[in-house]
Amino acid sequence: MHTDKLQAFVLSTLDYGDSDRIVSLFTLEQGRVRAFARGARKSRKRFGAALETFARIEAQARIKDGLSSLQQADIITIYPGIRADLARIAHALYACELVDALTPEGHPLPRLYRLVAAWLDRMETEAAVEDDRRFFEINLLNILGYRPALENCGRCDAPFGPAGALLPNGDEPVCHSCATTGKPLAATTLKTLRACLGTGRFGLVPFPDETLSQAGGLLDHALAAHAGRRLKSLEFLQQMSA
Repeated sequence: MHTDKLQAFVLSTLDYGDSDRIVSLFTLEQGRVRAFARGARKSRKRFGAALETFARIEAQARIKDGLSSLQQADIITIYPGIRADLARIAHALYACELVDALTPEGHPLPRLYRLVAAWLDRMETEAAVEDDRRFFEINLLNILGYRPALENCGRCDAPFGPAGALLPNGDEPVCHSCATTGKPLAATTLKTLRACLGTGRFGLVPFPDETLSQAGGLLDHALAAHAGRRLKSLEFLQQMSA
């Protein structure tokens, strides 16, 4: 069995036994990988401080179905700027947990890898803001094929007009002809989210307050439908903003 060299983000770790760890990695080459790191809690030579959540690393691993074997990990960056600020830590943990929850195992997603890298790089030097979080979420959903309807009604496929759309409970956004109740989604909100898909750079699409609120409701709804589990990091974010 050969050893692969991987670029990766550490999504999560779980202590196992007295000295080992099970690590979830999001790699450029292999997508999400679960790996057993033997002696990781004691071996400074092979792992050091590399296996910290949201660290960016170079790893050597023997890839196989199920649980791979992590041989070595070297730090590219642990994002010290993020780790010095609680709000940035909360957003970085949230990004990792989302990727861990929503991505298939062993399926390369280079666009998503670059998106994660871009958001962490931005937070290393800039404050964590809700505009960037929502930009990340809509692009993540788009890359994974889970993006909610932004152009056409989820029921009748008619284009959304100037009246925008409604978000009924447990449904896709729909036009006003197909529903009379639901959370409103103004045409400007749908346009803003579409604009997020047209650029790969954070900070270029502004979210006015009303748009941010409506977009947040839509994205929270879509993410909850696909995550399949309660996200502890989201609860942490919500507590911080309360």
